[in-house]
Amino acid sequence: MGGSLKQTIAISAWNLRSMSARLKPSAVAVTGFFGVVLVFVAVLSIQKGFTAVFNNTGSNDVAIVSLNGPGNMDGNALKTIGQTPGVAQGPEGPVLMGTFLSSAQIPTRSSGLLGTVNFRGVGPQMPGVWRMFHIVQGRMFKPGLDEIIVGRQAERLFRGLSIGDVLKWNHHDWKVVGVFTMNGGIHESEILTDANQLQAAYNATNSYANAYVRLTSASAFPAFKKAIEHDPQLSVTAVQESENFRQSGQDLKTVMTLIGGIITLLMGIGAIFGAINIMYSNIASRMGDIATLRALGFARLPILCAILVEGMVLGLAGGGAAAFIAYLIFNGYQASTLGNGALMAFSFQVTPGLIFSALLLAIVMGFIGGLFPAIRAARLPVATALREI
Repeated sequence: MGGSLKQTIAISAWNLRSMSARLKPSAVAVTGFFGVVLVFVAVLSIQKGFTAVFNNTGSNDVAIVSLNGPGNMDGNALKTIGQTPGVAQGPEGPVLMGTFLSSAQIPTRSSGLLGTVNFRGVGPQMPGVWRMFHIVQGRMFKPGLDEIIVGRQAERLFRGLSIGDVLKWNHHDWKVVGVFTMNGGIHESEILTDANQLQAAYNATNSYANAYVRLTSASAFPAFKKAIEHDPQLSVTAVQESENFRQSGQDLKTVMTLIGGIITLLMGIGAIFGAINIMYSNIASRMGDIATLRALGFARLPILCAILVEGMVLGLAGGGAAAFIAYLIFNGYQASTLGNGALMAFSFQVTPGLIFSALLLAIVMGFIGGLFPAIRAARLPVATALREI
C-alpha cells in the first residue's frame, strides 16, 4: 500500500510539472470547468439572496390571521382576535394591528419602467408588533395625514421615494417623511402609511386584509391557533409570520434550484466531455512515458490514480478561479425580482457553503473527465504502449 502511494505521488508530481508542455489543451479544460462553476455560483447566489429576504421576514411569536375565503375583516373581528388567549398585552391593550394592502405603480430607478410596490396601511401598534422596525432617516408618519414611510430597498428601487418627495397616487399626494429598515426582510421593499388614510383613499373604511398579532411567546402559537380557528364569531386561519414567509419563498427557491440545476447539468456534461477528449489526447501524447513507467515497475493503480489527480487538479483550478471571480462580482450585488405580488429587492449571496459546493462540483467534474482516460492508460499493455510511441 505504501509503495502504491509513493508511486502515485511520484507520477502525479511528474504530471503536474510537465503540464506546462500541455498548457493549451489544459487551459481549454480549465476554461470549461470555469464556465460551469461560474454559472453554478451565480444562479445559486441569487437563490440564497432572495431566500435570505424571506427568512429575515417575520417572527415565530407573531401570528398572521386571515379570513377563510375572499373578503376583508372589520374592526369587530380585530377586537375578537385581541381577546384570544395568548395575545400579548401592552399599555394600549392587545398588541395587534390590522393591515390594508394595496399596490402602486412607480417608475424604477434602473430603467424608468413602471414597477409594482406594495402599499401597506398599518395600525398604531405596528412598532410593537414588528419589533425589528427602525426609522433610519426622517420620522414616522403622522396618523390622519397623507404621509408615508418607505423601506430602504423601496427607496433604492423606485424613483420619487426620497424624503420630501411626493407620491401622487389614487388622487392623493403622499409625502415621504421617513425611511425604515426591518432586518433586511421583504417589508423593506414596501411603502407604509396610516391604515385609516389608505382605507379612505380606496373608500374601504374599516376594512382589513389581515391582522398581525404579537403573542406572549412562540410556544403560545399552537393554543392561539386552535382557539381562534374554532371561535364561532370568526372564520379565520392563523399562521406564524416566519412560517408564512418561509413558505412564500419556497416556490421561488424551488424554481431557481431547478433552473440552476438544469443549466449546470447541461454545461457540466459539455465540460466533462471536453475534458475527456483533452485527457485522451494528453495520454496519447505521453504513451511512451507511460510505457516507460510500466517497464520500470510502476503498477497500474498508481498510474490510474495519478491521471485522476491530474483531472481533479484541472477541475479545481477552473472551479477555484470561478468561485473567486464569482465572489468578487456577485457577492452583495443588488437586484430585484417579483415576490409577494410586487418587486422585492435582494442581494446576491456567495456564502462559504456555496463556495465549498462549487469546488466540490469542480473536483467531481475533473474526476469524471479523467476517469475513462485513466482507465485506458492503466489497462494498456506495456508492449502495446511501446509500439504506439
